[in-house]
Parts: sequence; structure tokens; C-alpha cells
Amino acid sequence: MSFGVSWDKEAIRNLNKFDVFVRKRIVNRIELFAENGSFHEAKKIQGYDRVYRLRVGDYRVVFRVDGNFIVILNIGHRKNIY
Repeated sequence: MSFGVSWDKEAIRNLNKFDVFVRKRIVNRIELFAENGSFHEAKKIQGYDRVYRLRVGDYRVVFRVDGNFIVILNIGHRKNIY
């Protein structure tokens, strides 16, 4: 199943703080996940409905699933994201 991707302003702001190499790696990982939509790669965040995290090295992408769309809510280093 394939998903469309939508970005929250906070996620874009946080993504722009990283260097080019990290940004490309995160965006490529999100695009790959959206294409194949395999949720075994993502973990559900407890206490929230339809909110997941995706691991990209030391960084985490927090997203919500709305129908056929993935809404990227936040991106950050693993020690600062939660």
C-alpha cells in the first residue's frame, strides 16, 4: 500500500536544522516508507492513536496516519524527540 506524504510546519523547521547529508537520508527514508508502507518498520507511540515513529539512524520521524496519507509531525535526534 502506498501513502501520500504531508509535512507539518514544525517538522519542516526541524528538518532544515540538519546538515544536507542527514536531510537527504531522512527524506529518502520517508519516501521509501511511503512507497511500500510496511508498518513493521515503524513503532506505535503508546498513548496516541495512529501515531508512529520511524527510525533513521540516530534520528526519529514522528508521523500520524490519516487514511492514505502520512502526516510528518516532528523530526529530531533520538535523545531530544520525546
